Amino acid sequence: MLSKFFHSTVFKVLAALVVFLIIIFYYLEMFAVGQLHNTVDAILHSTEHSFSNLQLQLPTQKTTLNTAPQGKYVSQISYEQAIIDSVKEDTSSVVSIVISKNLPVYEQQFVDPFGGLPGFGSPFDFQVPQYVQKGTQYQEVGAGSGFIVSSNGLVLTNKHVVSDAQADYTVITNDGKKYSAKVLALDPVQDLAVIKIQSNNTFPAITIGDSSGIQIGQGAIAIGNALGQFSNTVSVGVVSGLGRSISASEQGNSGFSENLEGIIQTDAAINPGNSGGPLINLKGEVIGINTAMANGAQSIGFAIPINIAKKDISQIIATNKIVYPFLGVRYLLVDDTVKQKYKLSVDYGALVLKGPNGEPAVTAGSAAEKAGLKENDVILEFNGEKITTDNSMEKIIQKYNPGDKVILKVLRGGKEINVDITLGSRS
Repeated sequence: MLSKFFHSTVFKVLAALVVFLIIIFYYLEMFAVGQLHNTVDAILHSTEHSFSNLQLQLPTQKTTLNTAPQGKYVSQISYEQAIIDSVKEDTSSVVSIVISKNLPVYEQQFVDPFGGLPGFGSPFDFQVPQYVQKGTQYQEVGAGSGFIVSSNGLVLTNKHVVSDAQADYTVITNDGKKYSAKVLALDPVQDLAVIKIQSNNTFPAITIGDSSGIQIGQGAIAIGNALGQFSNTVSVGVVSGLGRSISASEQGNSGFSENLEGIIQTDAAINPGNSGGPLINLKGEVIGINTAMANGAQSIGFAIPINIAKKDISQIIATNKIVYPFLGVRYLLVDDTVKQKYKLSVDYGALVLKGPNGEPAVTAGSAAEKAGLKENDVILEFNGEKITTDNSMEKIIQKYNPGDKVILKVLRGGKEINVDITLGSRS
């Protein structure tokens, strides 16, 4: 029966239908594969074309970044470029100051300690070493920094850099030229001094800024002769604090000590040798004079605000000397602690007291003595301006000149009185 089925018409029709379907599926598969291949080719071709275009664009982008002339690097970051431009503008005005003097030269000699005294004879040649001076030798003993503030060669620096009257001072400009320099004046109050380059040349003067508007966090750049070896070293940071009060002393010089108020604190590195160099803002303007660093700390340096030095520069140009108004009292700023200790009725002002070693509270012959100020007086106001720990009398008096007439409000014996004073001078 199965044999009859294979030879039947139905079987033949089914077989033909199967073969037809197989042929149809075969051609459909071939068509799909072809389409897939074309699609892949198109994708690859498109990718290759895109990659080719990308390669062609890369040199254009790279050329756009390197726009500086003569291969010099120009940053696309405005902050970084401001630093570069400021340093470039001011470097020619920053100088190194070399300190030289004659120092004794010693040599070792062997001498008889008894000097041939009777009774001290010895069969042995007994001698001991002893250092004996053998003349002097002229040599460099230190270095600092400064910056040119006028085209005729006036240089502003720190007082402790040029305070040795027995030393000679040489200024080295950024181009390596050396000039002898003369100390014109030392500030009697601040750690500032003005020296003059002994030359008729014209020098590039730095741009003097305004320190009254400084803000904590703004950029700051210190330039100076770091360690006395690396001239015009640049360090960058920010203004870390304002209105600091510090007691500064020169390392290795026990004779120099200065109490400084209203000082700028910065984390721009200030190293030995940086003293006297400028602290500038990102416009290339001087905002301070680098003067001290905190021993035992990192990134804590101090600078005197440039507005304090402006008066010195003006006085030197006008009179060739620096003078300060002088009242003539020793005092202690009053706060809650001082109020309780001395049983005062006020928590502000300046309490007139003797010095720690018995120095008189009121200087003889001073404006204060002439006006009748006494020990234990509390000066509350200076010409209408209240005296506080944040606004000390030293800070206030710097606004005036010798010969100015002012009125002091004074607390004496529980009563407030007004005292007229004509300020003296201190140089």
